[in-house]
Amino acid sequence: MIRIAAILCSISALAGCAALSTPGSGPGGSGPSWARENRESRQVLELIAYTQRVAALQADEQQRELNASAQMLSKDRGAYGRVRLALLLALPGTAFNDDTRAAGLLESLAGAGASESAPGPMQQFAGLLHAQISERLREQRRTVQLKEQLEALKAVERNIIEREQARPR
Repeated sequence: MIRIAAILCSISALAGCAALSTPGSGPGGSGPSWARENRESRQVLELIAYTQRVAALQADEQQRELNASAQMLSKDRGAYGRVRLALLLALPGTAFNDDTRAAGLLESLAGAGASESAPGPMQQFAGLLHAQISERLREQRRTVQLKEQLEALKAVERNIIEREQARPR
């Protein structure tokens, strides 16, 4: 009981310290930079929660969300809209799954981290998502390649069997 009370007091103290921190006093931060990172962090959390909600919807509702996200992106080509649409396109098990298009939407965001000294949370999340989608695409290509090789081996085997059966005895 005393341990639980001590842990709760510690958490309360840490939460109080976090509330007292001022913009610009955070890691490497000036006021506008801190505010941007804070806003982007909230947006990333919102996107994750949104994607989880959409994944639980019925197919027709998912399609409506995809259409809404596409319209949002057509109006504003910003990072938030790109990541939102890419997350929906990358949802496995949906009729509209399109990893190639999702990776294309994220490519410029994922590569932007190399030009900046410190990419923001949205760029970091886009980079992570892009890397995962790209890996999934590589695995899909490898699977197709292995299936083609298997079919070629089966064709060779059929040819050998046909030759042996056609050979006079």
